[in-house]
Amino acid sequence: MPSKHYYSAGESVEYGTATCLFPIDELEATVLQYRDAQLALSAVDGEAVIAISPTNLATAYKLGGHPVTAIRVDSLPADISATLDRAMDDGIEAFDLIQVGKRNQSIPNHSLTEFTDA
Repeated sequence: MPSKHYYSAGESVEYGTATCLFPIDELEATVLQYRDAQLALSAVDGEAVIAISPTNLATAYKLGGHPVTAIRVDSLPADISATLDRAMDDGIEAFDLIQVGKRNQSIPNHSLTEFTDA
C-alpha cells in the first residue's frame, strides 16, 4: 500500500463521527487487517479510500496504535453507511474501502557507527 494513501485519501471522516465503526472486532462487515489490509489498500486508488482521521491527541494516539485496517464499504450495515454518508461531501457509494490506522513504513536501518567518522 502506498504510504500516501492515508494522506491522499479521497475523503476523511473524523474519529468522532466514525465511532460507529468501533470496536472493529464487533463490526458486521468485511474487515481486513495487517497484511491483508495492506494488499487491499494497495489494489485501489487513493481516491477510493476513506481515511478515519483523529480529532485530538487522544484519538491520534488511539488510531496510531491501531493495526492498519481496511473495511469494505459495500459490506457495511445500512445504519453505519447512512451515518458515514451524512458526514461526507461525496456519497459513500463512491468509495471502496475505509482505512483505519496507518501502515508501518519501511525505513532504512541506520547504525550509530555511521556517525562516528563525522
